[in-house]
Amino acid sequence: MMVKNIRFFSPLILWLQGRSQGILSHKPGRSRRFSFGAMAILTAFVCVTLIAPVRAVPLGDILLRSIQVIQISNISERQEVQLGAQMHENLLRQGTRVSGDTVLNRYVTDVGLRLSEAGNRKIPYRFHVVEDKAVNAFATMGGYVYVTTGLMRAADNEAQLASVIGHEIGHIEKRHLIAQIRQSMIARGLVASTLGQSQLANIGVDLLVSRPASRQDEYEADQVGLRLLRDATYATSAMPAFMQKLVRGGSSPTILSSHPAVPARLRALEKAIASGVRNRCNEDGSAQICGLDERAYASQVKQRLLI
Repeated sequence: MMVKNIRFFSPLILWLQGRSQGILSHKPGRSRRFSFGAMAILTAFVCVTLIAPVRAVPLGDILLRSIQVIQISNISERQEVQLGAQMHENLLRQGTRVSGDTVLNRYVTDVGLRLSEAGNRKIPYRFHVVEDKAVNAFATMGGYVYVTTGLMRAADNEAQLASVIGHEIGHIEKRHLIAQIRQSMIARGLVASTLGQSQLANIGVDLLVSRPASRQDEYEADQVGLRLLRDATYATSAMPAFMQKLVRGGSSPTILSSHPAVPARLRALEKAIASGVRNRCNEDGSAQICGLDERAYASQVKQRLLI
């Protein structure tokens, strides 16, 4: 059966390769995009067919899966924002308690927007305070970032809070959850067209709870967060300082238990700070704009959390 498949697809592959070479030798544009898309779909189609079990699988289903995998990894920013909004609704239905304290939410939003404005993605970011004693923060997609009241209590100053928010923005900048959803769909043999938006969002929520981000994703989010801190004129030293504080705390906070390789991440951060671009906070850490004023943070945030 496998030999028959190879015989069947070989002429098609050779023809499509020749077709793509012919297209690429002429002017770029729609034809080239069609060629790349067709090659990607046919390659996935052939691979799935060749490694499929002996049981018959409808060829239309295999081709549709190939197309949908490509679609979920290339969703538009508008679709990503819509999916992030659906995930937000799903989180609320599943018990996530967003704080009604407008002062705290405004504070976190101001910090978040200051960071996101230094980012590369111009999407409408939304920052939420979650009523939870656990020291945690997370991001979904499409600009949705969440910080717990427990984490806000644990931070000593605004720059430490900003370091966590910047890290979570880093996950959105790199579209990490979208990649995780795509991988999960491949593993489960799911097709996006058979799922409603709410079901697709549920996959994302489940991944947030059950699957920690990969080590590579954490390194990338750290580096993006560090750059955002620097470009938004926060003290970059706050990121490793807060991480070290949480490690010294004894018990493993949620934000570290779900984020692997903390010692290695600390070394990478310290190296990047020592060798990277500097901002004014490296020269004058006492400047109010750097976010290191513990008294100001205590009066604006910590006292508010005691109410």
